[in-house]
Amino acid sequence: SPAGMVLSVLVIVLLSMLYEAIKMGKAVLLRRALLALPRSLSQESLVEPEEGDTNPTQGRWFRYHVGQTLFHVVQVVLGYMVMLAVMSYNAWIFLGAIAGSTLGYFV
Repeated sequence: SPAGMVLSVLVIVLLSMLYEAIKMGKAVLLRRALLALPRSLSQESLVEPEEGDTNPTQGRWFRYHVGQTLFHVVQVVLGYMVMLAVMSYNAWIFLGAIAGSTLGYFV
């Protein structure tokens, strides 16, 4: 039905926009993780902080890395969902994916 198609295209547009937002979020987390890396890359400076440790910057890069990993998993899942929708070979779904990706990158 026409209403179902409009809803499907709208969902694909939103999924594509979310995909682009997550891609940008990963880039922000990467920049923060690089800034949180200690100057010395010895193994002792990269481990998680001990419970009694008062240095808040030590181990902070690890939390950023975990955040990047979670963002990556969500990005891959969304990417495959959009890909499967586009592979339905429906022109409107395809245009919705392109429009959503464009809007998501623009915003």
